[in-house]
Amino acid sequence: MAEKVVRTEAEWRARLSDLAFRVTRQHGTERPFTHDDFPKVPGVFRCVCCGAALFDQAHKFDSGTGWPSFWRPLDPAAVGEREDRSWFMRRTEVHCARCEAHLGHVFPDGPAPTGLRYCINGVALSFEPAAE
Repeated sequence: MAEKVVRTEAEWRARLSDLAFRVTRQHGTERPFTHDDFPKVPGVFRCVCCGAALFDQAHKFDSGTGWPSFWRPLDPAAVGEREDRSWFMRRTEVHCARCEAHLGHVFPDGPAPTGLRYCINGVALSFEPAAE
């Protein structure tokens, strides 16, 4: 994993849209069905904050939830997890291991082979098509 990325709140605000800042730096959530405009071609989903490679298009699936969903990260070390007890629920939050950006949550109701569903805010990701 690359070196940690640390910036001030002002630096993050200057780099990110208002929604991306609210989601990634303040643990917000975008509305469902508002960010499924990613290309359906081979490529890598990167952290919108620091550019770390997080998910592969080949691991994306339609969960019907309204958020981009993946059955595994590109590299398990690319995402960190921590318990989230907000909203009177107990969930597992996932964040970028490089810059601590809030990405979404992981649930144990995904498809084989992992049985996991990484439910990720689309605004927390950028897409880089594979080189041809």
